[in-house]
Amino acid sequence: MARYVALLGSINVGGNRLLMADLREALEREDFEDVETVVASGNVLFSHDERPSTGLAEKIAYIIRDRFDIDTFAAVRSKDELQAAISDNPFTEDGEPNFVHTIFLAEPLDREAFEAFANGYDGPERLAAGTMEFYVDFREGVGPSKLDPAMKKAKVIKSRATARNVRSLQRMLDKMDS
Repeated sequence: MARYVALLGSINVGGNRLLMADLREALEREDFEDVETVVASGNVLFSHDERPSTGLAEKIAYIIRDRFDIDTFAAVRSKDELQAAISDNPFTEDGEPNFVHTIFLAEPLDREAFEAFANGYDGPERLAAGTMEFYVDFREGVGPSKLDPAMKKAKVIKSRATARNVRSLQRMLDKMDS
């Protein structure tokens, strides 16, 4: 069986309360094995018969919607894909691990629109494009950042997204190794 991580959006924020024990039980009932949650913000490690991550993402989102009435998005990545989300991030070398983020997308990044936005954006954040993600160094912190409203106004990202900092991603990757 292959090992995966699911990064859920909108869990335990904005009124979408979900106990991780309930989430683990729901996934185990649906043929997910070795289910383990990492912090209470919707990070789930699991084993499953190998299949495309998009199919697993849809299955997880359906289970959560059906069982808990929460409309969520799941970014599912294999161990190698999670490693790439860290190593492909150009800001991991010189940025603060809790400020450097990978933003996981439900659909491929519109690279042309993203790069046009990034070239004209004058915020303190550094931005870089990926394929099913993009990378941000929130150099002055996430809280005071104006990046999200600027991206929404410019309609750069047209799919659902969820963000994780490099420190959290590394913790999940380490747990996948153990």
